[in-house]
Amino acid sequence: MEQIRKYFDKTFKLTDYEWQVFSCKLIKQDFPKKHILLEAGQIENNLSFIESGILRSYIPKEENDLTFGFSFSNSFVSGYNSFLTRKPSIYNIQALKRTTLWQLSYDDLQEIYRQTKIGNAIGRKASEELFLKKSQRELSLLNETAEQRYLNLFTEQPELIKEIPLKYIASYIGITPQALSRIRRRIS
Repeated sequence: MEQIRKYFDKTFKLTDYEWQVFSCKLIKQDFPKKHILLEAGQIENNLSFIESGILRSYIPKEENDLTFGFSFSNSFVSGYNSFLTRKPSIYNIQALKRTTLWQLSYDDLQEIYRQTKIGNAIGRKASEELFLKKSQRELSLLNETAEQRYLNLFTEQPELIKEIPLKYIASYIGITPQALSRIRRRIS
């Protein structure tokens, strides 16, 4: 839990009271590899901070799933559009390796907003991070080649990218696994 406090302390200082109100609402959850945390059709009820692990966000398809996001340690993850609108998600979130999350429910977040001055800053920080991740992904798809997208992902998380199956990486950068193999051979 101290990892989360350090994360927030980089941006703003929480008083002991604010930290107490916030931290008492957090629930630590461990998930095994391949566990589906959010399934299409379910309403996302949690905003989660990743203590350790890798998560994949994807749209399930009969032929090939469409992977559109990876989330790593020291970041937030959520089916955020479902979390905000309280409507069913159209995508899944899956643990790609053993994952530990600190989760905050929708209702508990609303309570934190009401009880603390810093609550809105905490919510804003999480939503800004999730928005920036989404925005960067969209701009990458519009402005970069598949090779650039692969290199960016590899540069951001070099030790973890090795743990993600190539078919998910290929889907994420918008190419076939065969095209990814050619890119990998070319840059090796």
